[in-house]
Amino acid sequence: MYPKLILRLHVIRENTKRLIDLATKFGVEIVGVTKVVCGEPAVASAFIEAGIKKIGDSRTDNIEKMRKAGIDAHFQLIRSPMVSEIPRIAVLADSVLISELSVMSALDEELRKRDKQIEVIYMVDLGELREGCWHESCMNELLEAARFHHARLKGVGTNLGCFYGVLPTPEKLQRLVEIAEELRKKGVEIQTISGGNTATIYLMEEGSLPKKVNQFRVGEALILGTDVTGQRTVPFLNQNTVELHAEIIEVKKKPSKPAAPRKHDAFGRTVNVEDMGTRIRAILALGEQDVMVSGLKPIDEGVKVVHGSSDHIVVDVTESMRAWVPGEVIRFQLNYGALLRAFTSPYVHKMYEDMGAVE
Repeated sequence: MYPKLILRLHVIRENTKRLIDLATKFGVEIVGVTKVVCGEPAVASAFIEAGIKKIGDSRTDNIEKMRKAGIDAHFQLIRSPMVSEIPRIAVLADSVLISELSVMSALDEELRKRDKQIEVIYMVDLGELREGCWHESCMNELLEAARFHHARLKGVGTNLGCFYGVLPTPEKLQRLVEIAEELRKKGVEIQTISGGNTATIYLMEEGSLPKKVNQFRVGEALILGTDVTGQRTVPFLNQNTVELHAEIIEVKKKPSKPAAPRKHDAFGRTVNVEDMGTRIRAILALGEQDVMVSGLKPIDEGVKVVHGSSDHIVVDVTESMRAWVPGEVIRFQLNYGALLRAFTSPYVHKMYEDMGAVE
């Protein structure tokens, strides 16, 4: 059963309710994003039970998995689709984020064959330099996007924080509002201004979110209670949501610094090592193939992560108040990157707690 990832659904549900309560004051709809948990239906259900109406995911397979599991929601594809997957998107998605006219044209043609419509949020790049038409010269592209009938332009959106860590500011989001207003003046019906993710929540906390921004796409804050872009815990959310448990396979006293010339590790990294003398080191049956080692935070007092290879993690337990032995389990909290890899790994067992009952 190890390594084991435990998600506390009741805490995730409470986080979702709290964020919805705040967002409602600003007229903002929360799209619950499930990509970090690979479209896990149990998490999607927790979102919906808390009041979420729309589920967002970047992977078509995840949306299909949730639909097959009976999740009843509006599904939003939050990554522009590959042309090769458009026939599936036409069946599975209710709304789509798009950033290329040729992709929108291909989707429109597929939907025309099926006599079906899907809502499109066209992405605008406000400086993050990931997806979207450049905000200073986007109007002609957006007006072209408005000409399609079956892939219907219903909103504009942006992404900030995920790629280069560009912070969402009131000024940047106001620019998105101005673009939406200009489109409305030209006769385009814009209903959604999708201007936020976890990194944008702080604008609601401090009351500086521009009016008319009315949708956030949020996963990290709901599932972890954190904001990695802002390097903070979200103060009104709970971080006691997810734990990773790993089993010890060796405990020995060893020098803390290698005694031979060194170059790079198995991942091409140069590792700085401090000479701390002889230490007690435990090896865990867990590695980089399962989790992003740098994103682990030990819960057990006196435990420190030293380094990891493909399938081993070494932790220093010298300062621990207990004598660890093989077969015992060390617990960790995870940041977003660590959770993403752990949930994707087929070698990490997933378990779900709901008010203390394990499913």
